[in-house]
Amino acid sequence: MDEALLEAFRSTAYHVCIDTVNWATIRVDLPLPAALAEVVGGRSWAFITAWNPQARRRAPAENLAAQHELLGALQAQPGAIVLPAIGVGSSGWSEPSLFAIGPDLAILDALAKAHGQLAYVHGEAAGAALLRTVG
Repeated sequence: MDEALLEAFRSTAYHVCIDTVNWATIRVDLPLPAALAEVVGGRSWAFITAWNPQARRRAPAENLAAQHELLGALQAQPGAIVLPAIGVGSSGWSEPSLFAIGPDLAILDALAKAHGQLAYVHGEAAGAALLRTVG
């Protein structure tokens, strides 16, 4: 992945819908926001999407179908909690996403690869949000 794309991932605001009125924003290399850390507890988490594989735009219907498949796979993980999310880049780009609590890195890596993603954001408990490249 080239440096410009890595910087785009690093500068993105990763917004998570905690409930019907509260949102939290994750930033790469910073600790998880307190409100979201309460929800996560001591578990692992990831901010992931199935939209626009290989960082290339594709038809909305294809993106929706892939996202639905990813949601089902995440929800099938024992004890997983999945919240709606959206990534918003500094250029105005945005992608619907999912915030998953519980799945381990092996599962997340496999799902990211299956959906053609180049990277996702993950962490443990309230620790720093880390950019994980895959592929």
